[in-house]
Amino acid sequence: MCKPPLLDRDNQAPADEADEPEDLQTASEDSALKHRLDLQTGEDGLSEEEAARRLLQHGRNELPDLRTPKWRIFLEPRDTAHTLRAAQEWPDMSTLTALLLLNGFVGFFEDMRAGDAVAALKASLKPEAQVKRAGAWRKADASQLVPGDRVALAAGANVPADILLGRGMQVQVDQAALTGESLPVSLGEGSLVKMGSTIVSGETEGLVAHTGVNTFFGKTAALIGSTHDVGNFQKVILRITRALLLFSSLLVTAAVTYLSLTFDGEGYGVWPAVSFGAVLLVASIPIAMQVVCTATMALGSRLLAAKKAIVARLASIEQLAGMTVLCSDKTGTLTLNKMVLQEVLSYAKGADDAAILALAALATRWKEPPKDALDTLVLRAECLDRASLDRHEQLDFTPFDPKLRRTEATLRGPDGGVFDVVKGAPDVVLRLCDEANRSSIGAVFAAKVEELAQRGIRALAVARRPEGGGMEMVGMLTFLDPPRPDTKRTIERAMQQGVVVKMITGDHGAIARETARSLGMGDEIGASDSLPTILPGEEVPRTLGRDYGAMIEKSDGFAQVFPEHKFLIVEALRQRGHSVGMTGDGVNDAPALKKADVGIAVEGATDAARAAS
Repeated sequence: MCKPPLLDRDNQAPADEADEPEDLQTASEDSALKHRLDLQTGEDGLSEEEAARRLLQHGRNELPDLRTPKWRIFLEPRDTAHTLRAAQEWPDMSTLTALLLLNGFVGFFEDMRAGDAVAALKASLKPEAQVKRAGAWRKADASQLVPGDRVALAAGANVPADILLGRGMQVQVDQAALTGESLPVSLGEGSLVKMGSTIVSGETEGLVAHTGVNTFFGKTAALIGSTHDVGNFQKVILRITRALLLFSSLLVTAAVTYLSLTFDGEGYGVWPAVSFGAVLLVASIPIAMQVVCTATMALGSRLLAAKKAIVARLASIEQLAGMTVLCSDKTGTLTLNKMVLQEVLSYAKGADDAAILALAALATRWKEPPKDALDTLVLRAECLDRASLDRHEQLDFTPFDPKLRRTEATLRGPDGGVFDVVKGAPDVVLRLCDEANRSSIGAVFAAKVEELAQRGIRALAVARRPEGGGMEMVGMLTFLDPPRPDTKRTIERAMQQGVVVKMITGDHGAIARETARSLGMGDEIGASDSLPTILPGEEVPRTLGRDYGAMIEKSDGFAQVFPEHKFLIVEALRQRGHSVGMTGDGVNDAPALKKADVGIAVEGATDAARAAS
């Protein structure tokens, strides 16, 4: 049996069909189609005058800067110190000011994290776009794009705005960082390509539908910027401080009253008693408590750093200890974010793993670097005899076409015989086989394909046709993005500690259920249509926990979700009284990472995810 090769996401396979979740894609396309009616763009694009007018109307194509100046965060009012200064209590004022400055440093690093997350999102966007205006194509600053601009997209290009694709070839789009889908998707005319995604292959044109905060990317940034919750650690400190202050106030009031009433002309008077009470009240405020707690957690962070866990927010150490629910992304978090060849299935006599892989390799340009993930999977297999490939002469080759969903090659073998090889989507290749072959293997083959589909495992079929003969199915290769080696054990240990683990992913439901099943997380995976949504700038409802909390608690996870769904799932659980953790690695995880009590960005996470955690 061949040792399965690993395949990085950077060189990933094109999907067999449009892999974007159908209900989400349809909703976004319907919105874009309605918007297209107002774009009013001709073949020559917008004129410069019209573009300038729309720029004033819609604003620049960039994310708003939500960062508060760092000096303002640090220099907040320090009322207690000001009071002591007014009273000319210089030694006490100096001591108290030093403690307040230490507390200020803690708040300084806590309060500026939302702006840093948005800044990371802005930094990930490309600054230029190919735009057609007044009949001429030119490079332009992407921040100057407006709805209705005609732009060109080619392989390797970063999508500069939400773009409605026009007529042309289908393109392969990598939007894993936005939606969590583990494979690039095929999109064509009428589809909406999201800002921040990348064109993997193909060339096409489109019209800008949304810019700036109105894009999918912008809505994600708005969710991050809307999160200004006080951490649980700060809430505990405030509750303790308030309780002590209330108790101290009662005692000080009793003491001042007693001293004032028992004045005998030689002891305390009213004003001396009030002065004594003020000093006692100030002394009873635990101003150093946060400093002591922070120093203790800093020591803990050093121990975690030794285990390669970097603590960006010290309060998260305490919150991690009290976590009751852990929500986790799938792609790149629970899984390797690498495609792995699972098994080779034979449907022809005498066709072993090596023979099937060799035929699959002959349907590539094996002498050139791999063009896509399927070719990489095949050509990197250890049991592939590359020398045997070189004994063949490739007479013709048809590269992968998203519409045909297959690759074809015509070859001359070492014996001089000519034959064709086809590899592609199983249903497509089966239809190319002759009737006798379909009749003999059709039922078994279809049942296997259905089983793999239900488990979310991708498959690639390989068929061969000798010159003058019929097409015969030879075999099928299966591949999957498998869990990380330590994921299952980590989840088991979390469950043993009483933590409920839920998967929330943008990938397909079948893939999510298979991953959850293999990790022992349960298979009650819900869909996004049962979850609430939120518009940019809209206040988060305070009734999420009441309306959706019970349903979310009963589910083992959710599939085909967008960033706002992850954000609202975390908030609903928090409203139900849970201390919620969130793990993720992509832009689509950043709002939920910011909203959670404990945000955990895994190794290899995007800058936005790391800044939000």
